[in-house]
Amino acid sequence: MRVSITDRCDLRCRYCMPDGCEKVPMSHILTYEEIIRICRAAARLGISRIKITGGEPFVRLGCTDLMKKLKALDGIEEVTVTTNGQQLENYIDELKDIGIDGINISLDTLDPGKFEYITGRGQLEKTLRGIELAAASGIKTKINVLPQKGFNEDELADLAGLAGKYGIDVRFIELMPVGAASAENGISNPYILKMLRERWPDLESDPETRGNGPAVYYKSKSLKGDIGFISAMHGKFCEYCNRVRLTSQGQLKPCLSYDSGTDLVPYLKGSDDELMEALRGAIMKKPEAHCFDKTETDGDDHAEHRLMSQIGG
Repeated sequence: MRVSITDRCDLRCRYCMPDGCEKVPMSHILTYEEIIRICRAAARLGISRIKITGGEPFVRLGCTDLMKKLKALDGIEEVTVTTNGQQLENYIDELKDIGIDGINISLDTLDPGKFEYITGRGQLEKTLRGIELAAASGIKTKINVLPQKGFNEDELADLAGLAGKYGIDVRFIELMPVGAASAENGISNPYILKMLRERWPDLESDPETRGNGPAVYYKSKSLKGDIGFISAMHGKFCEYCNRVRLTSQGQLKPCLSYDSGTDLVPYLKGSDDELMEALRGAIMKKPEAHCFDKTETDGDDHAEHRLMSQIGG
């Protein structure tokens, strides 16, 4: 279960997010108490792993206290967080203390100018420092890369090389046509694997189970960490998908690609049993497959139009 706790709602977002972002009033966003209540109901249904996402989670004050309380819920086995790393150095000790189970750090470029462009006012050295601290902390740490034509295709091997520098996994996530993103700008993971084998010819499939998601991993004797691939477009894994997403405004999305979902806010006014049944009903509506490979001309007009940062991708 992925929980988005921010929708550009905190004043500190000016340090971590691009200019021009539409901000949502705090009154429209779930309180931490409401998030905990929903997650408690989800745990009663058998959901045992929670990932905190954004936007950027660390722009919301008190987010680590939320993580600590989620860790303490009966039935919850794992709590992880996805971040752009800009404030990670300020929280790494606290994350160790609360026993966070994993940190995923988004990093799409090693060029300071490009990094500032995609993050607004972000500084590459801050994220690299956060990666170094996370890797040294003993917390399971991964780097997530979104390959895009004309933007970072010439950097992918260098980004993969961070698996050797830091001894952590680097994962390439195929671009999904959500919001303003176009699948035409994406780079297929089979192509990336072929390209990376030019630098590391001994890259071979790693049969070891790593993480809870759909990523497949490859290892090389020259790299201390693995190279992972999440291939929603060229390796459709819908039949194995066990994830749902809770947006910061209380919508439970059973599939990332559709704009449909269940608004849980009205059920927060009722009993815990009513909330749990609403969750169950929403999960049972999970579609058989995503619609990323379709267009409106195919008769599918229900694709998700919001940005990934708004829905906790």
